[in-house]
Amino acid sequence: MRYVIENEWIRCEADSHGAELKSLVRKEDGREILWGADPAYWNRTSPVLFPFVGAVKNKTYRHEGKEYVIGQHGFARDMEFALDEQEKDRLWFSLTDSKESLEKYPFRFRLKIGYLLEKSSVKVTWVVENGGNEKMWFSIGAHPGFAIPKLSGHMFLLYDRNGNPVTKIQNRIFGQGGCVTDRTEEISAPNGKLTISEELFENDALVLENGQIGKAVLADDKGNALVTMEFDAPLLGLWSPPHKNAPFVCMEPWYGRCDSEAFEGELKDRDYEQKLEAGESFHADYVITVS
Repeated sequence: MRYVIENEWIRCEADSHGAELKSLVRKEDGREILWGADPAYWNRTSPVLFPFVGAVKNKTYRHEGKEYVIGQHGFARDMEFALDEQEKDRLWFSLTDSKESLEKYPFRFRLKIGYLLEKSSVKVTWVVENGGNEKMWFSIGAHPGFAIPKLSGHMFLLYDRNGNPVTKIQNRIFGQGGCVTDRTEEISAPNGKLTISEELFENDALVLENGQIGKAVLADDKGNALVTMEFDAPLLGLWSPPHKNAPFVCMEPWYGRCDSEAFEGELKDRDYEQKLEAGESFHADYVITVS
């Protein structure tokens, strides 16, 4: 079921299926900011990635000597969330473990996702609670798609956590099976400007690790901002479907990452994996601002 929140500047819709943000409209001119989930390109809009970001090697991971099979990005995006709170300018959804989830992911958890409007911004908040009696390992990430007429004529403006333009980025190169390699490449972004093109995503997403970016702006070719993402996540993914010249791009803050091609360890050994002790909780958020 879909729920609507709005204020003077923006109107949002979120679906209880996946607690997914499905629409973000600028009221001034009625412009839809989010991608419309056309299956010819990509049939989602802004899914949450939990309890995995990206793929696990061979779709199988190990925890305490036992193997589990799971698909890319985990399962939360495909599950029905409960609506916990609705006010004019905010929504809160929650998902708890179930018999179905425990077969894929052996931890007791509660995932809460909140949407709060603040003028022309929507603040997205994640709370992950460990409801079990043992350490819990997880990843979580965002995957919002932003609609544009075409890739050409647009750029990313990239800033570090101090607001300084990032003029060179280090990209972790993708390999096979949805996994990354041990190779990186340096990409130039003069004055923090990274031109968007079909070629930019030829090898799948850009994976910017180690907290390189704290703010990413989708802008036109004159540098006029269309939408801004601010976050404190250790990774940022930039993506549009390879070889499709799709009319959207994604800016994705991640607390986690897919496996590397060489990975052979257990769940706790995965790069950027998050850990919660019994009874602990994890809090994070990111902000989307409509220009």
